[in-house]
Amino acid sequence: MFNIFKSTVVGAALGLAGFVGTAHADAHGDISITLVPGLTTDAFYITMNRGAQAAAKALGITVEFQGAEEFDPVLQTPVLDAVIARGPDAILIAPTDTTQMIEPLRRAHEQGITVLTVDTFIDDGNYQTGSGDGDFPMSYIASDNLGGGRMAARFMAEAIGGEGQVYVSNVRPGISTTDQREEGFKSEMAESYPNVVVLDTQYNENDASLAASQFSAVLARNPDIKGVFGANLFSALGAGNGVEGAGKAEDVTVIAFDAPQSIVDNISSGLVDAAIAQHPAEIGYFGVMAAYAVLTGESVPTSIGTGFTVITKDNVSDENIAKFIYSE
Repeated sequence: MFNIFKSTVVGAALGLAGFVGTAHADAHGDISITLVPGLTTDAFYITMNRGAQAAAKALGITVEFQGAEEFDPVLQTPVLDAVIARGPDAILIAPTDTTQMIEPLRRAHEQGITVLTVDTFIDDGNYQTGSGDGDFPMSYIASDNLGGGRMAARFMAEAIGGEGQVYVSNVRPGISTTDQREEGFKSEMAESYPNVVVLDTQYNENDASLAASQFSAVLARNPDIKGVFGANLFSALGAGNGVEGAGKAEDVTVIAFDAPQSIVDNISSGLVDAAIAQHPAEIGYFGVMAAYAVLTGESVPTSIGTGFTVITKDNVSDENIAKFIYSE
């Protein structure tokens, strides 16, 4: 039941794939695009860059990869400013805050640089509407984070027998992706599993050690806790470590969002029960294709969705699943 969820690449496969065969003939090899990830050291963004480079090779163009080492708007802004100063034709960026990155990206837009966001968005993510401070990017390419959160809730609810106390371990408010995953998880539980009580969210600032200690604190207040949904890598790793440290691995279900090797190892060992794996290579690939389309005078959807895959101990060794594990 929880195997592969096919990509919903709305319009992208039909409208953008045609550029692969015509790029060299169109002689647009001088086009330059820069991919600015949320952080450079995360396997998710490294895998995204592989997809971006595959698209660049197919199109005969250059895509640079430039970012900060931590997911922080204070650190991302000067990196973005340096990219703007070099004047690429387009910027693909995973904004590290929905509001703080609007003005830095507006500077790129005002200098005539095409802006598209990948993985995360600015403002409300509704672009080209003529309203809102952050509607100027051309497209948003990402996984369905609301849907992924709902899937995590369904898996969690079935694993714990449809009742009990659970909570979300998250980074901090204001990050579009993790906000949506939490929203989807809570909405699904409220609508479909009334006997599951979702406790207060624990925010860990991307610190796995803090996430682990937060589990201990939640357990002390709620000794019958049955599950934790880690809305990103460090949240899930920390929650899993907390569960293990408390000797509750057999009693508490841990669901992770994202699937780097560290999470997959924890699935194999039984510390994490399932991971909602995004398809970051698809995001990078279609992000570059969308940017190229805009730069060559074509229209693109304002939102392009990619799929996700649920990885469990039962399918983690399947070669059809293994391709969705993020690699460094």
